[in-house]
Amino acid sequence: MDKTENTKHAMGKNRMEMFSDGVIAIVITIMVLELRGPHEFTFEALQPLGPKLLSYLLSFVTIGIFWSHHHHLLHAVHHVNRAVLWANLHFLFWLSLIPAVTAWMGEHQFHRVPVAVYGVVVVLVGVSYRLLERLLVRLHEQDSALARTAEQRMKAWFSFAAYAIAIPLAFVAEWLTMVIYFGVAAMWLLPDKRLEAAVTEAD
Repeated sequence: MDKTENTKHAMGKNRMEMFSDGVIAIVITIMVLELRGPHEFTFEALQPLGPKLLSYLLSFVTIGIFWSHHHHLLHAVHHVNRAVLWANLHFLFWLSLIPAVTAWMGEHQFHRVPVAVYGVVVVLVGVSYRLLERLLVRLHEQDSALARTAEQRMKAWFSFAAYAIAIPLAFVAEWLTMVIYFGVAAMWLLPDKRLEAAVTEAD
């Protein structure tokens, strides 16, 4: 498929980017509104908030990672089309469920069922992001920096494998599952030099 055919039904990316940033900001706002201080003013009263704060921290970092990569991804592309718009909505749908499963997991102090469901939602966010990425690559040149970057995602496959292990593990050792969740998030905090190179080339 040549460049002319790829761009035949293309449109600007700015509105999609602004809409996505707004949705992600609202998702984080909803999440923090679930955190309510205790009625008492003792350190003991803070103890029940521990699981909620840990859940919030994990989700804040996870959403931040997806937002950062989404931002870099859109910066590296030149245009979008209708399929990309719907793929982006698909990604935002699963991302918007994170506050609900975060609150559920924190409220029930990392019970195995909420912990497992949380992992399923995060995996679906990752799958939807990967789909968005592939559609954007198809819309651009096959030899572009964006295409080369998307083809080299061992970290993404490792993350999917880790979650595939962690989700059923939640029914045996939920705290070990949480360690895996935090470990995967920590791994993604490291800069992606290939993605940064694609952004630089796009400029």
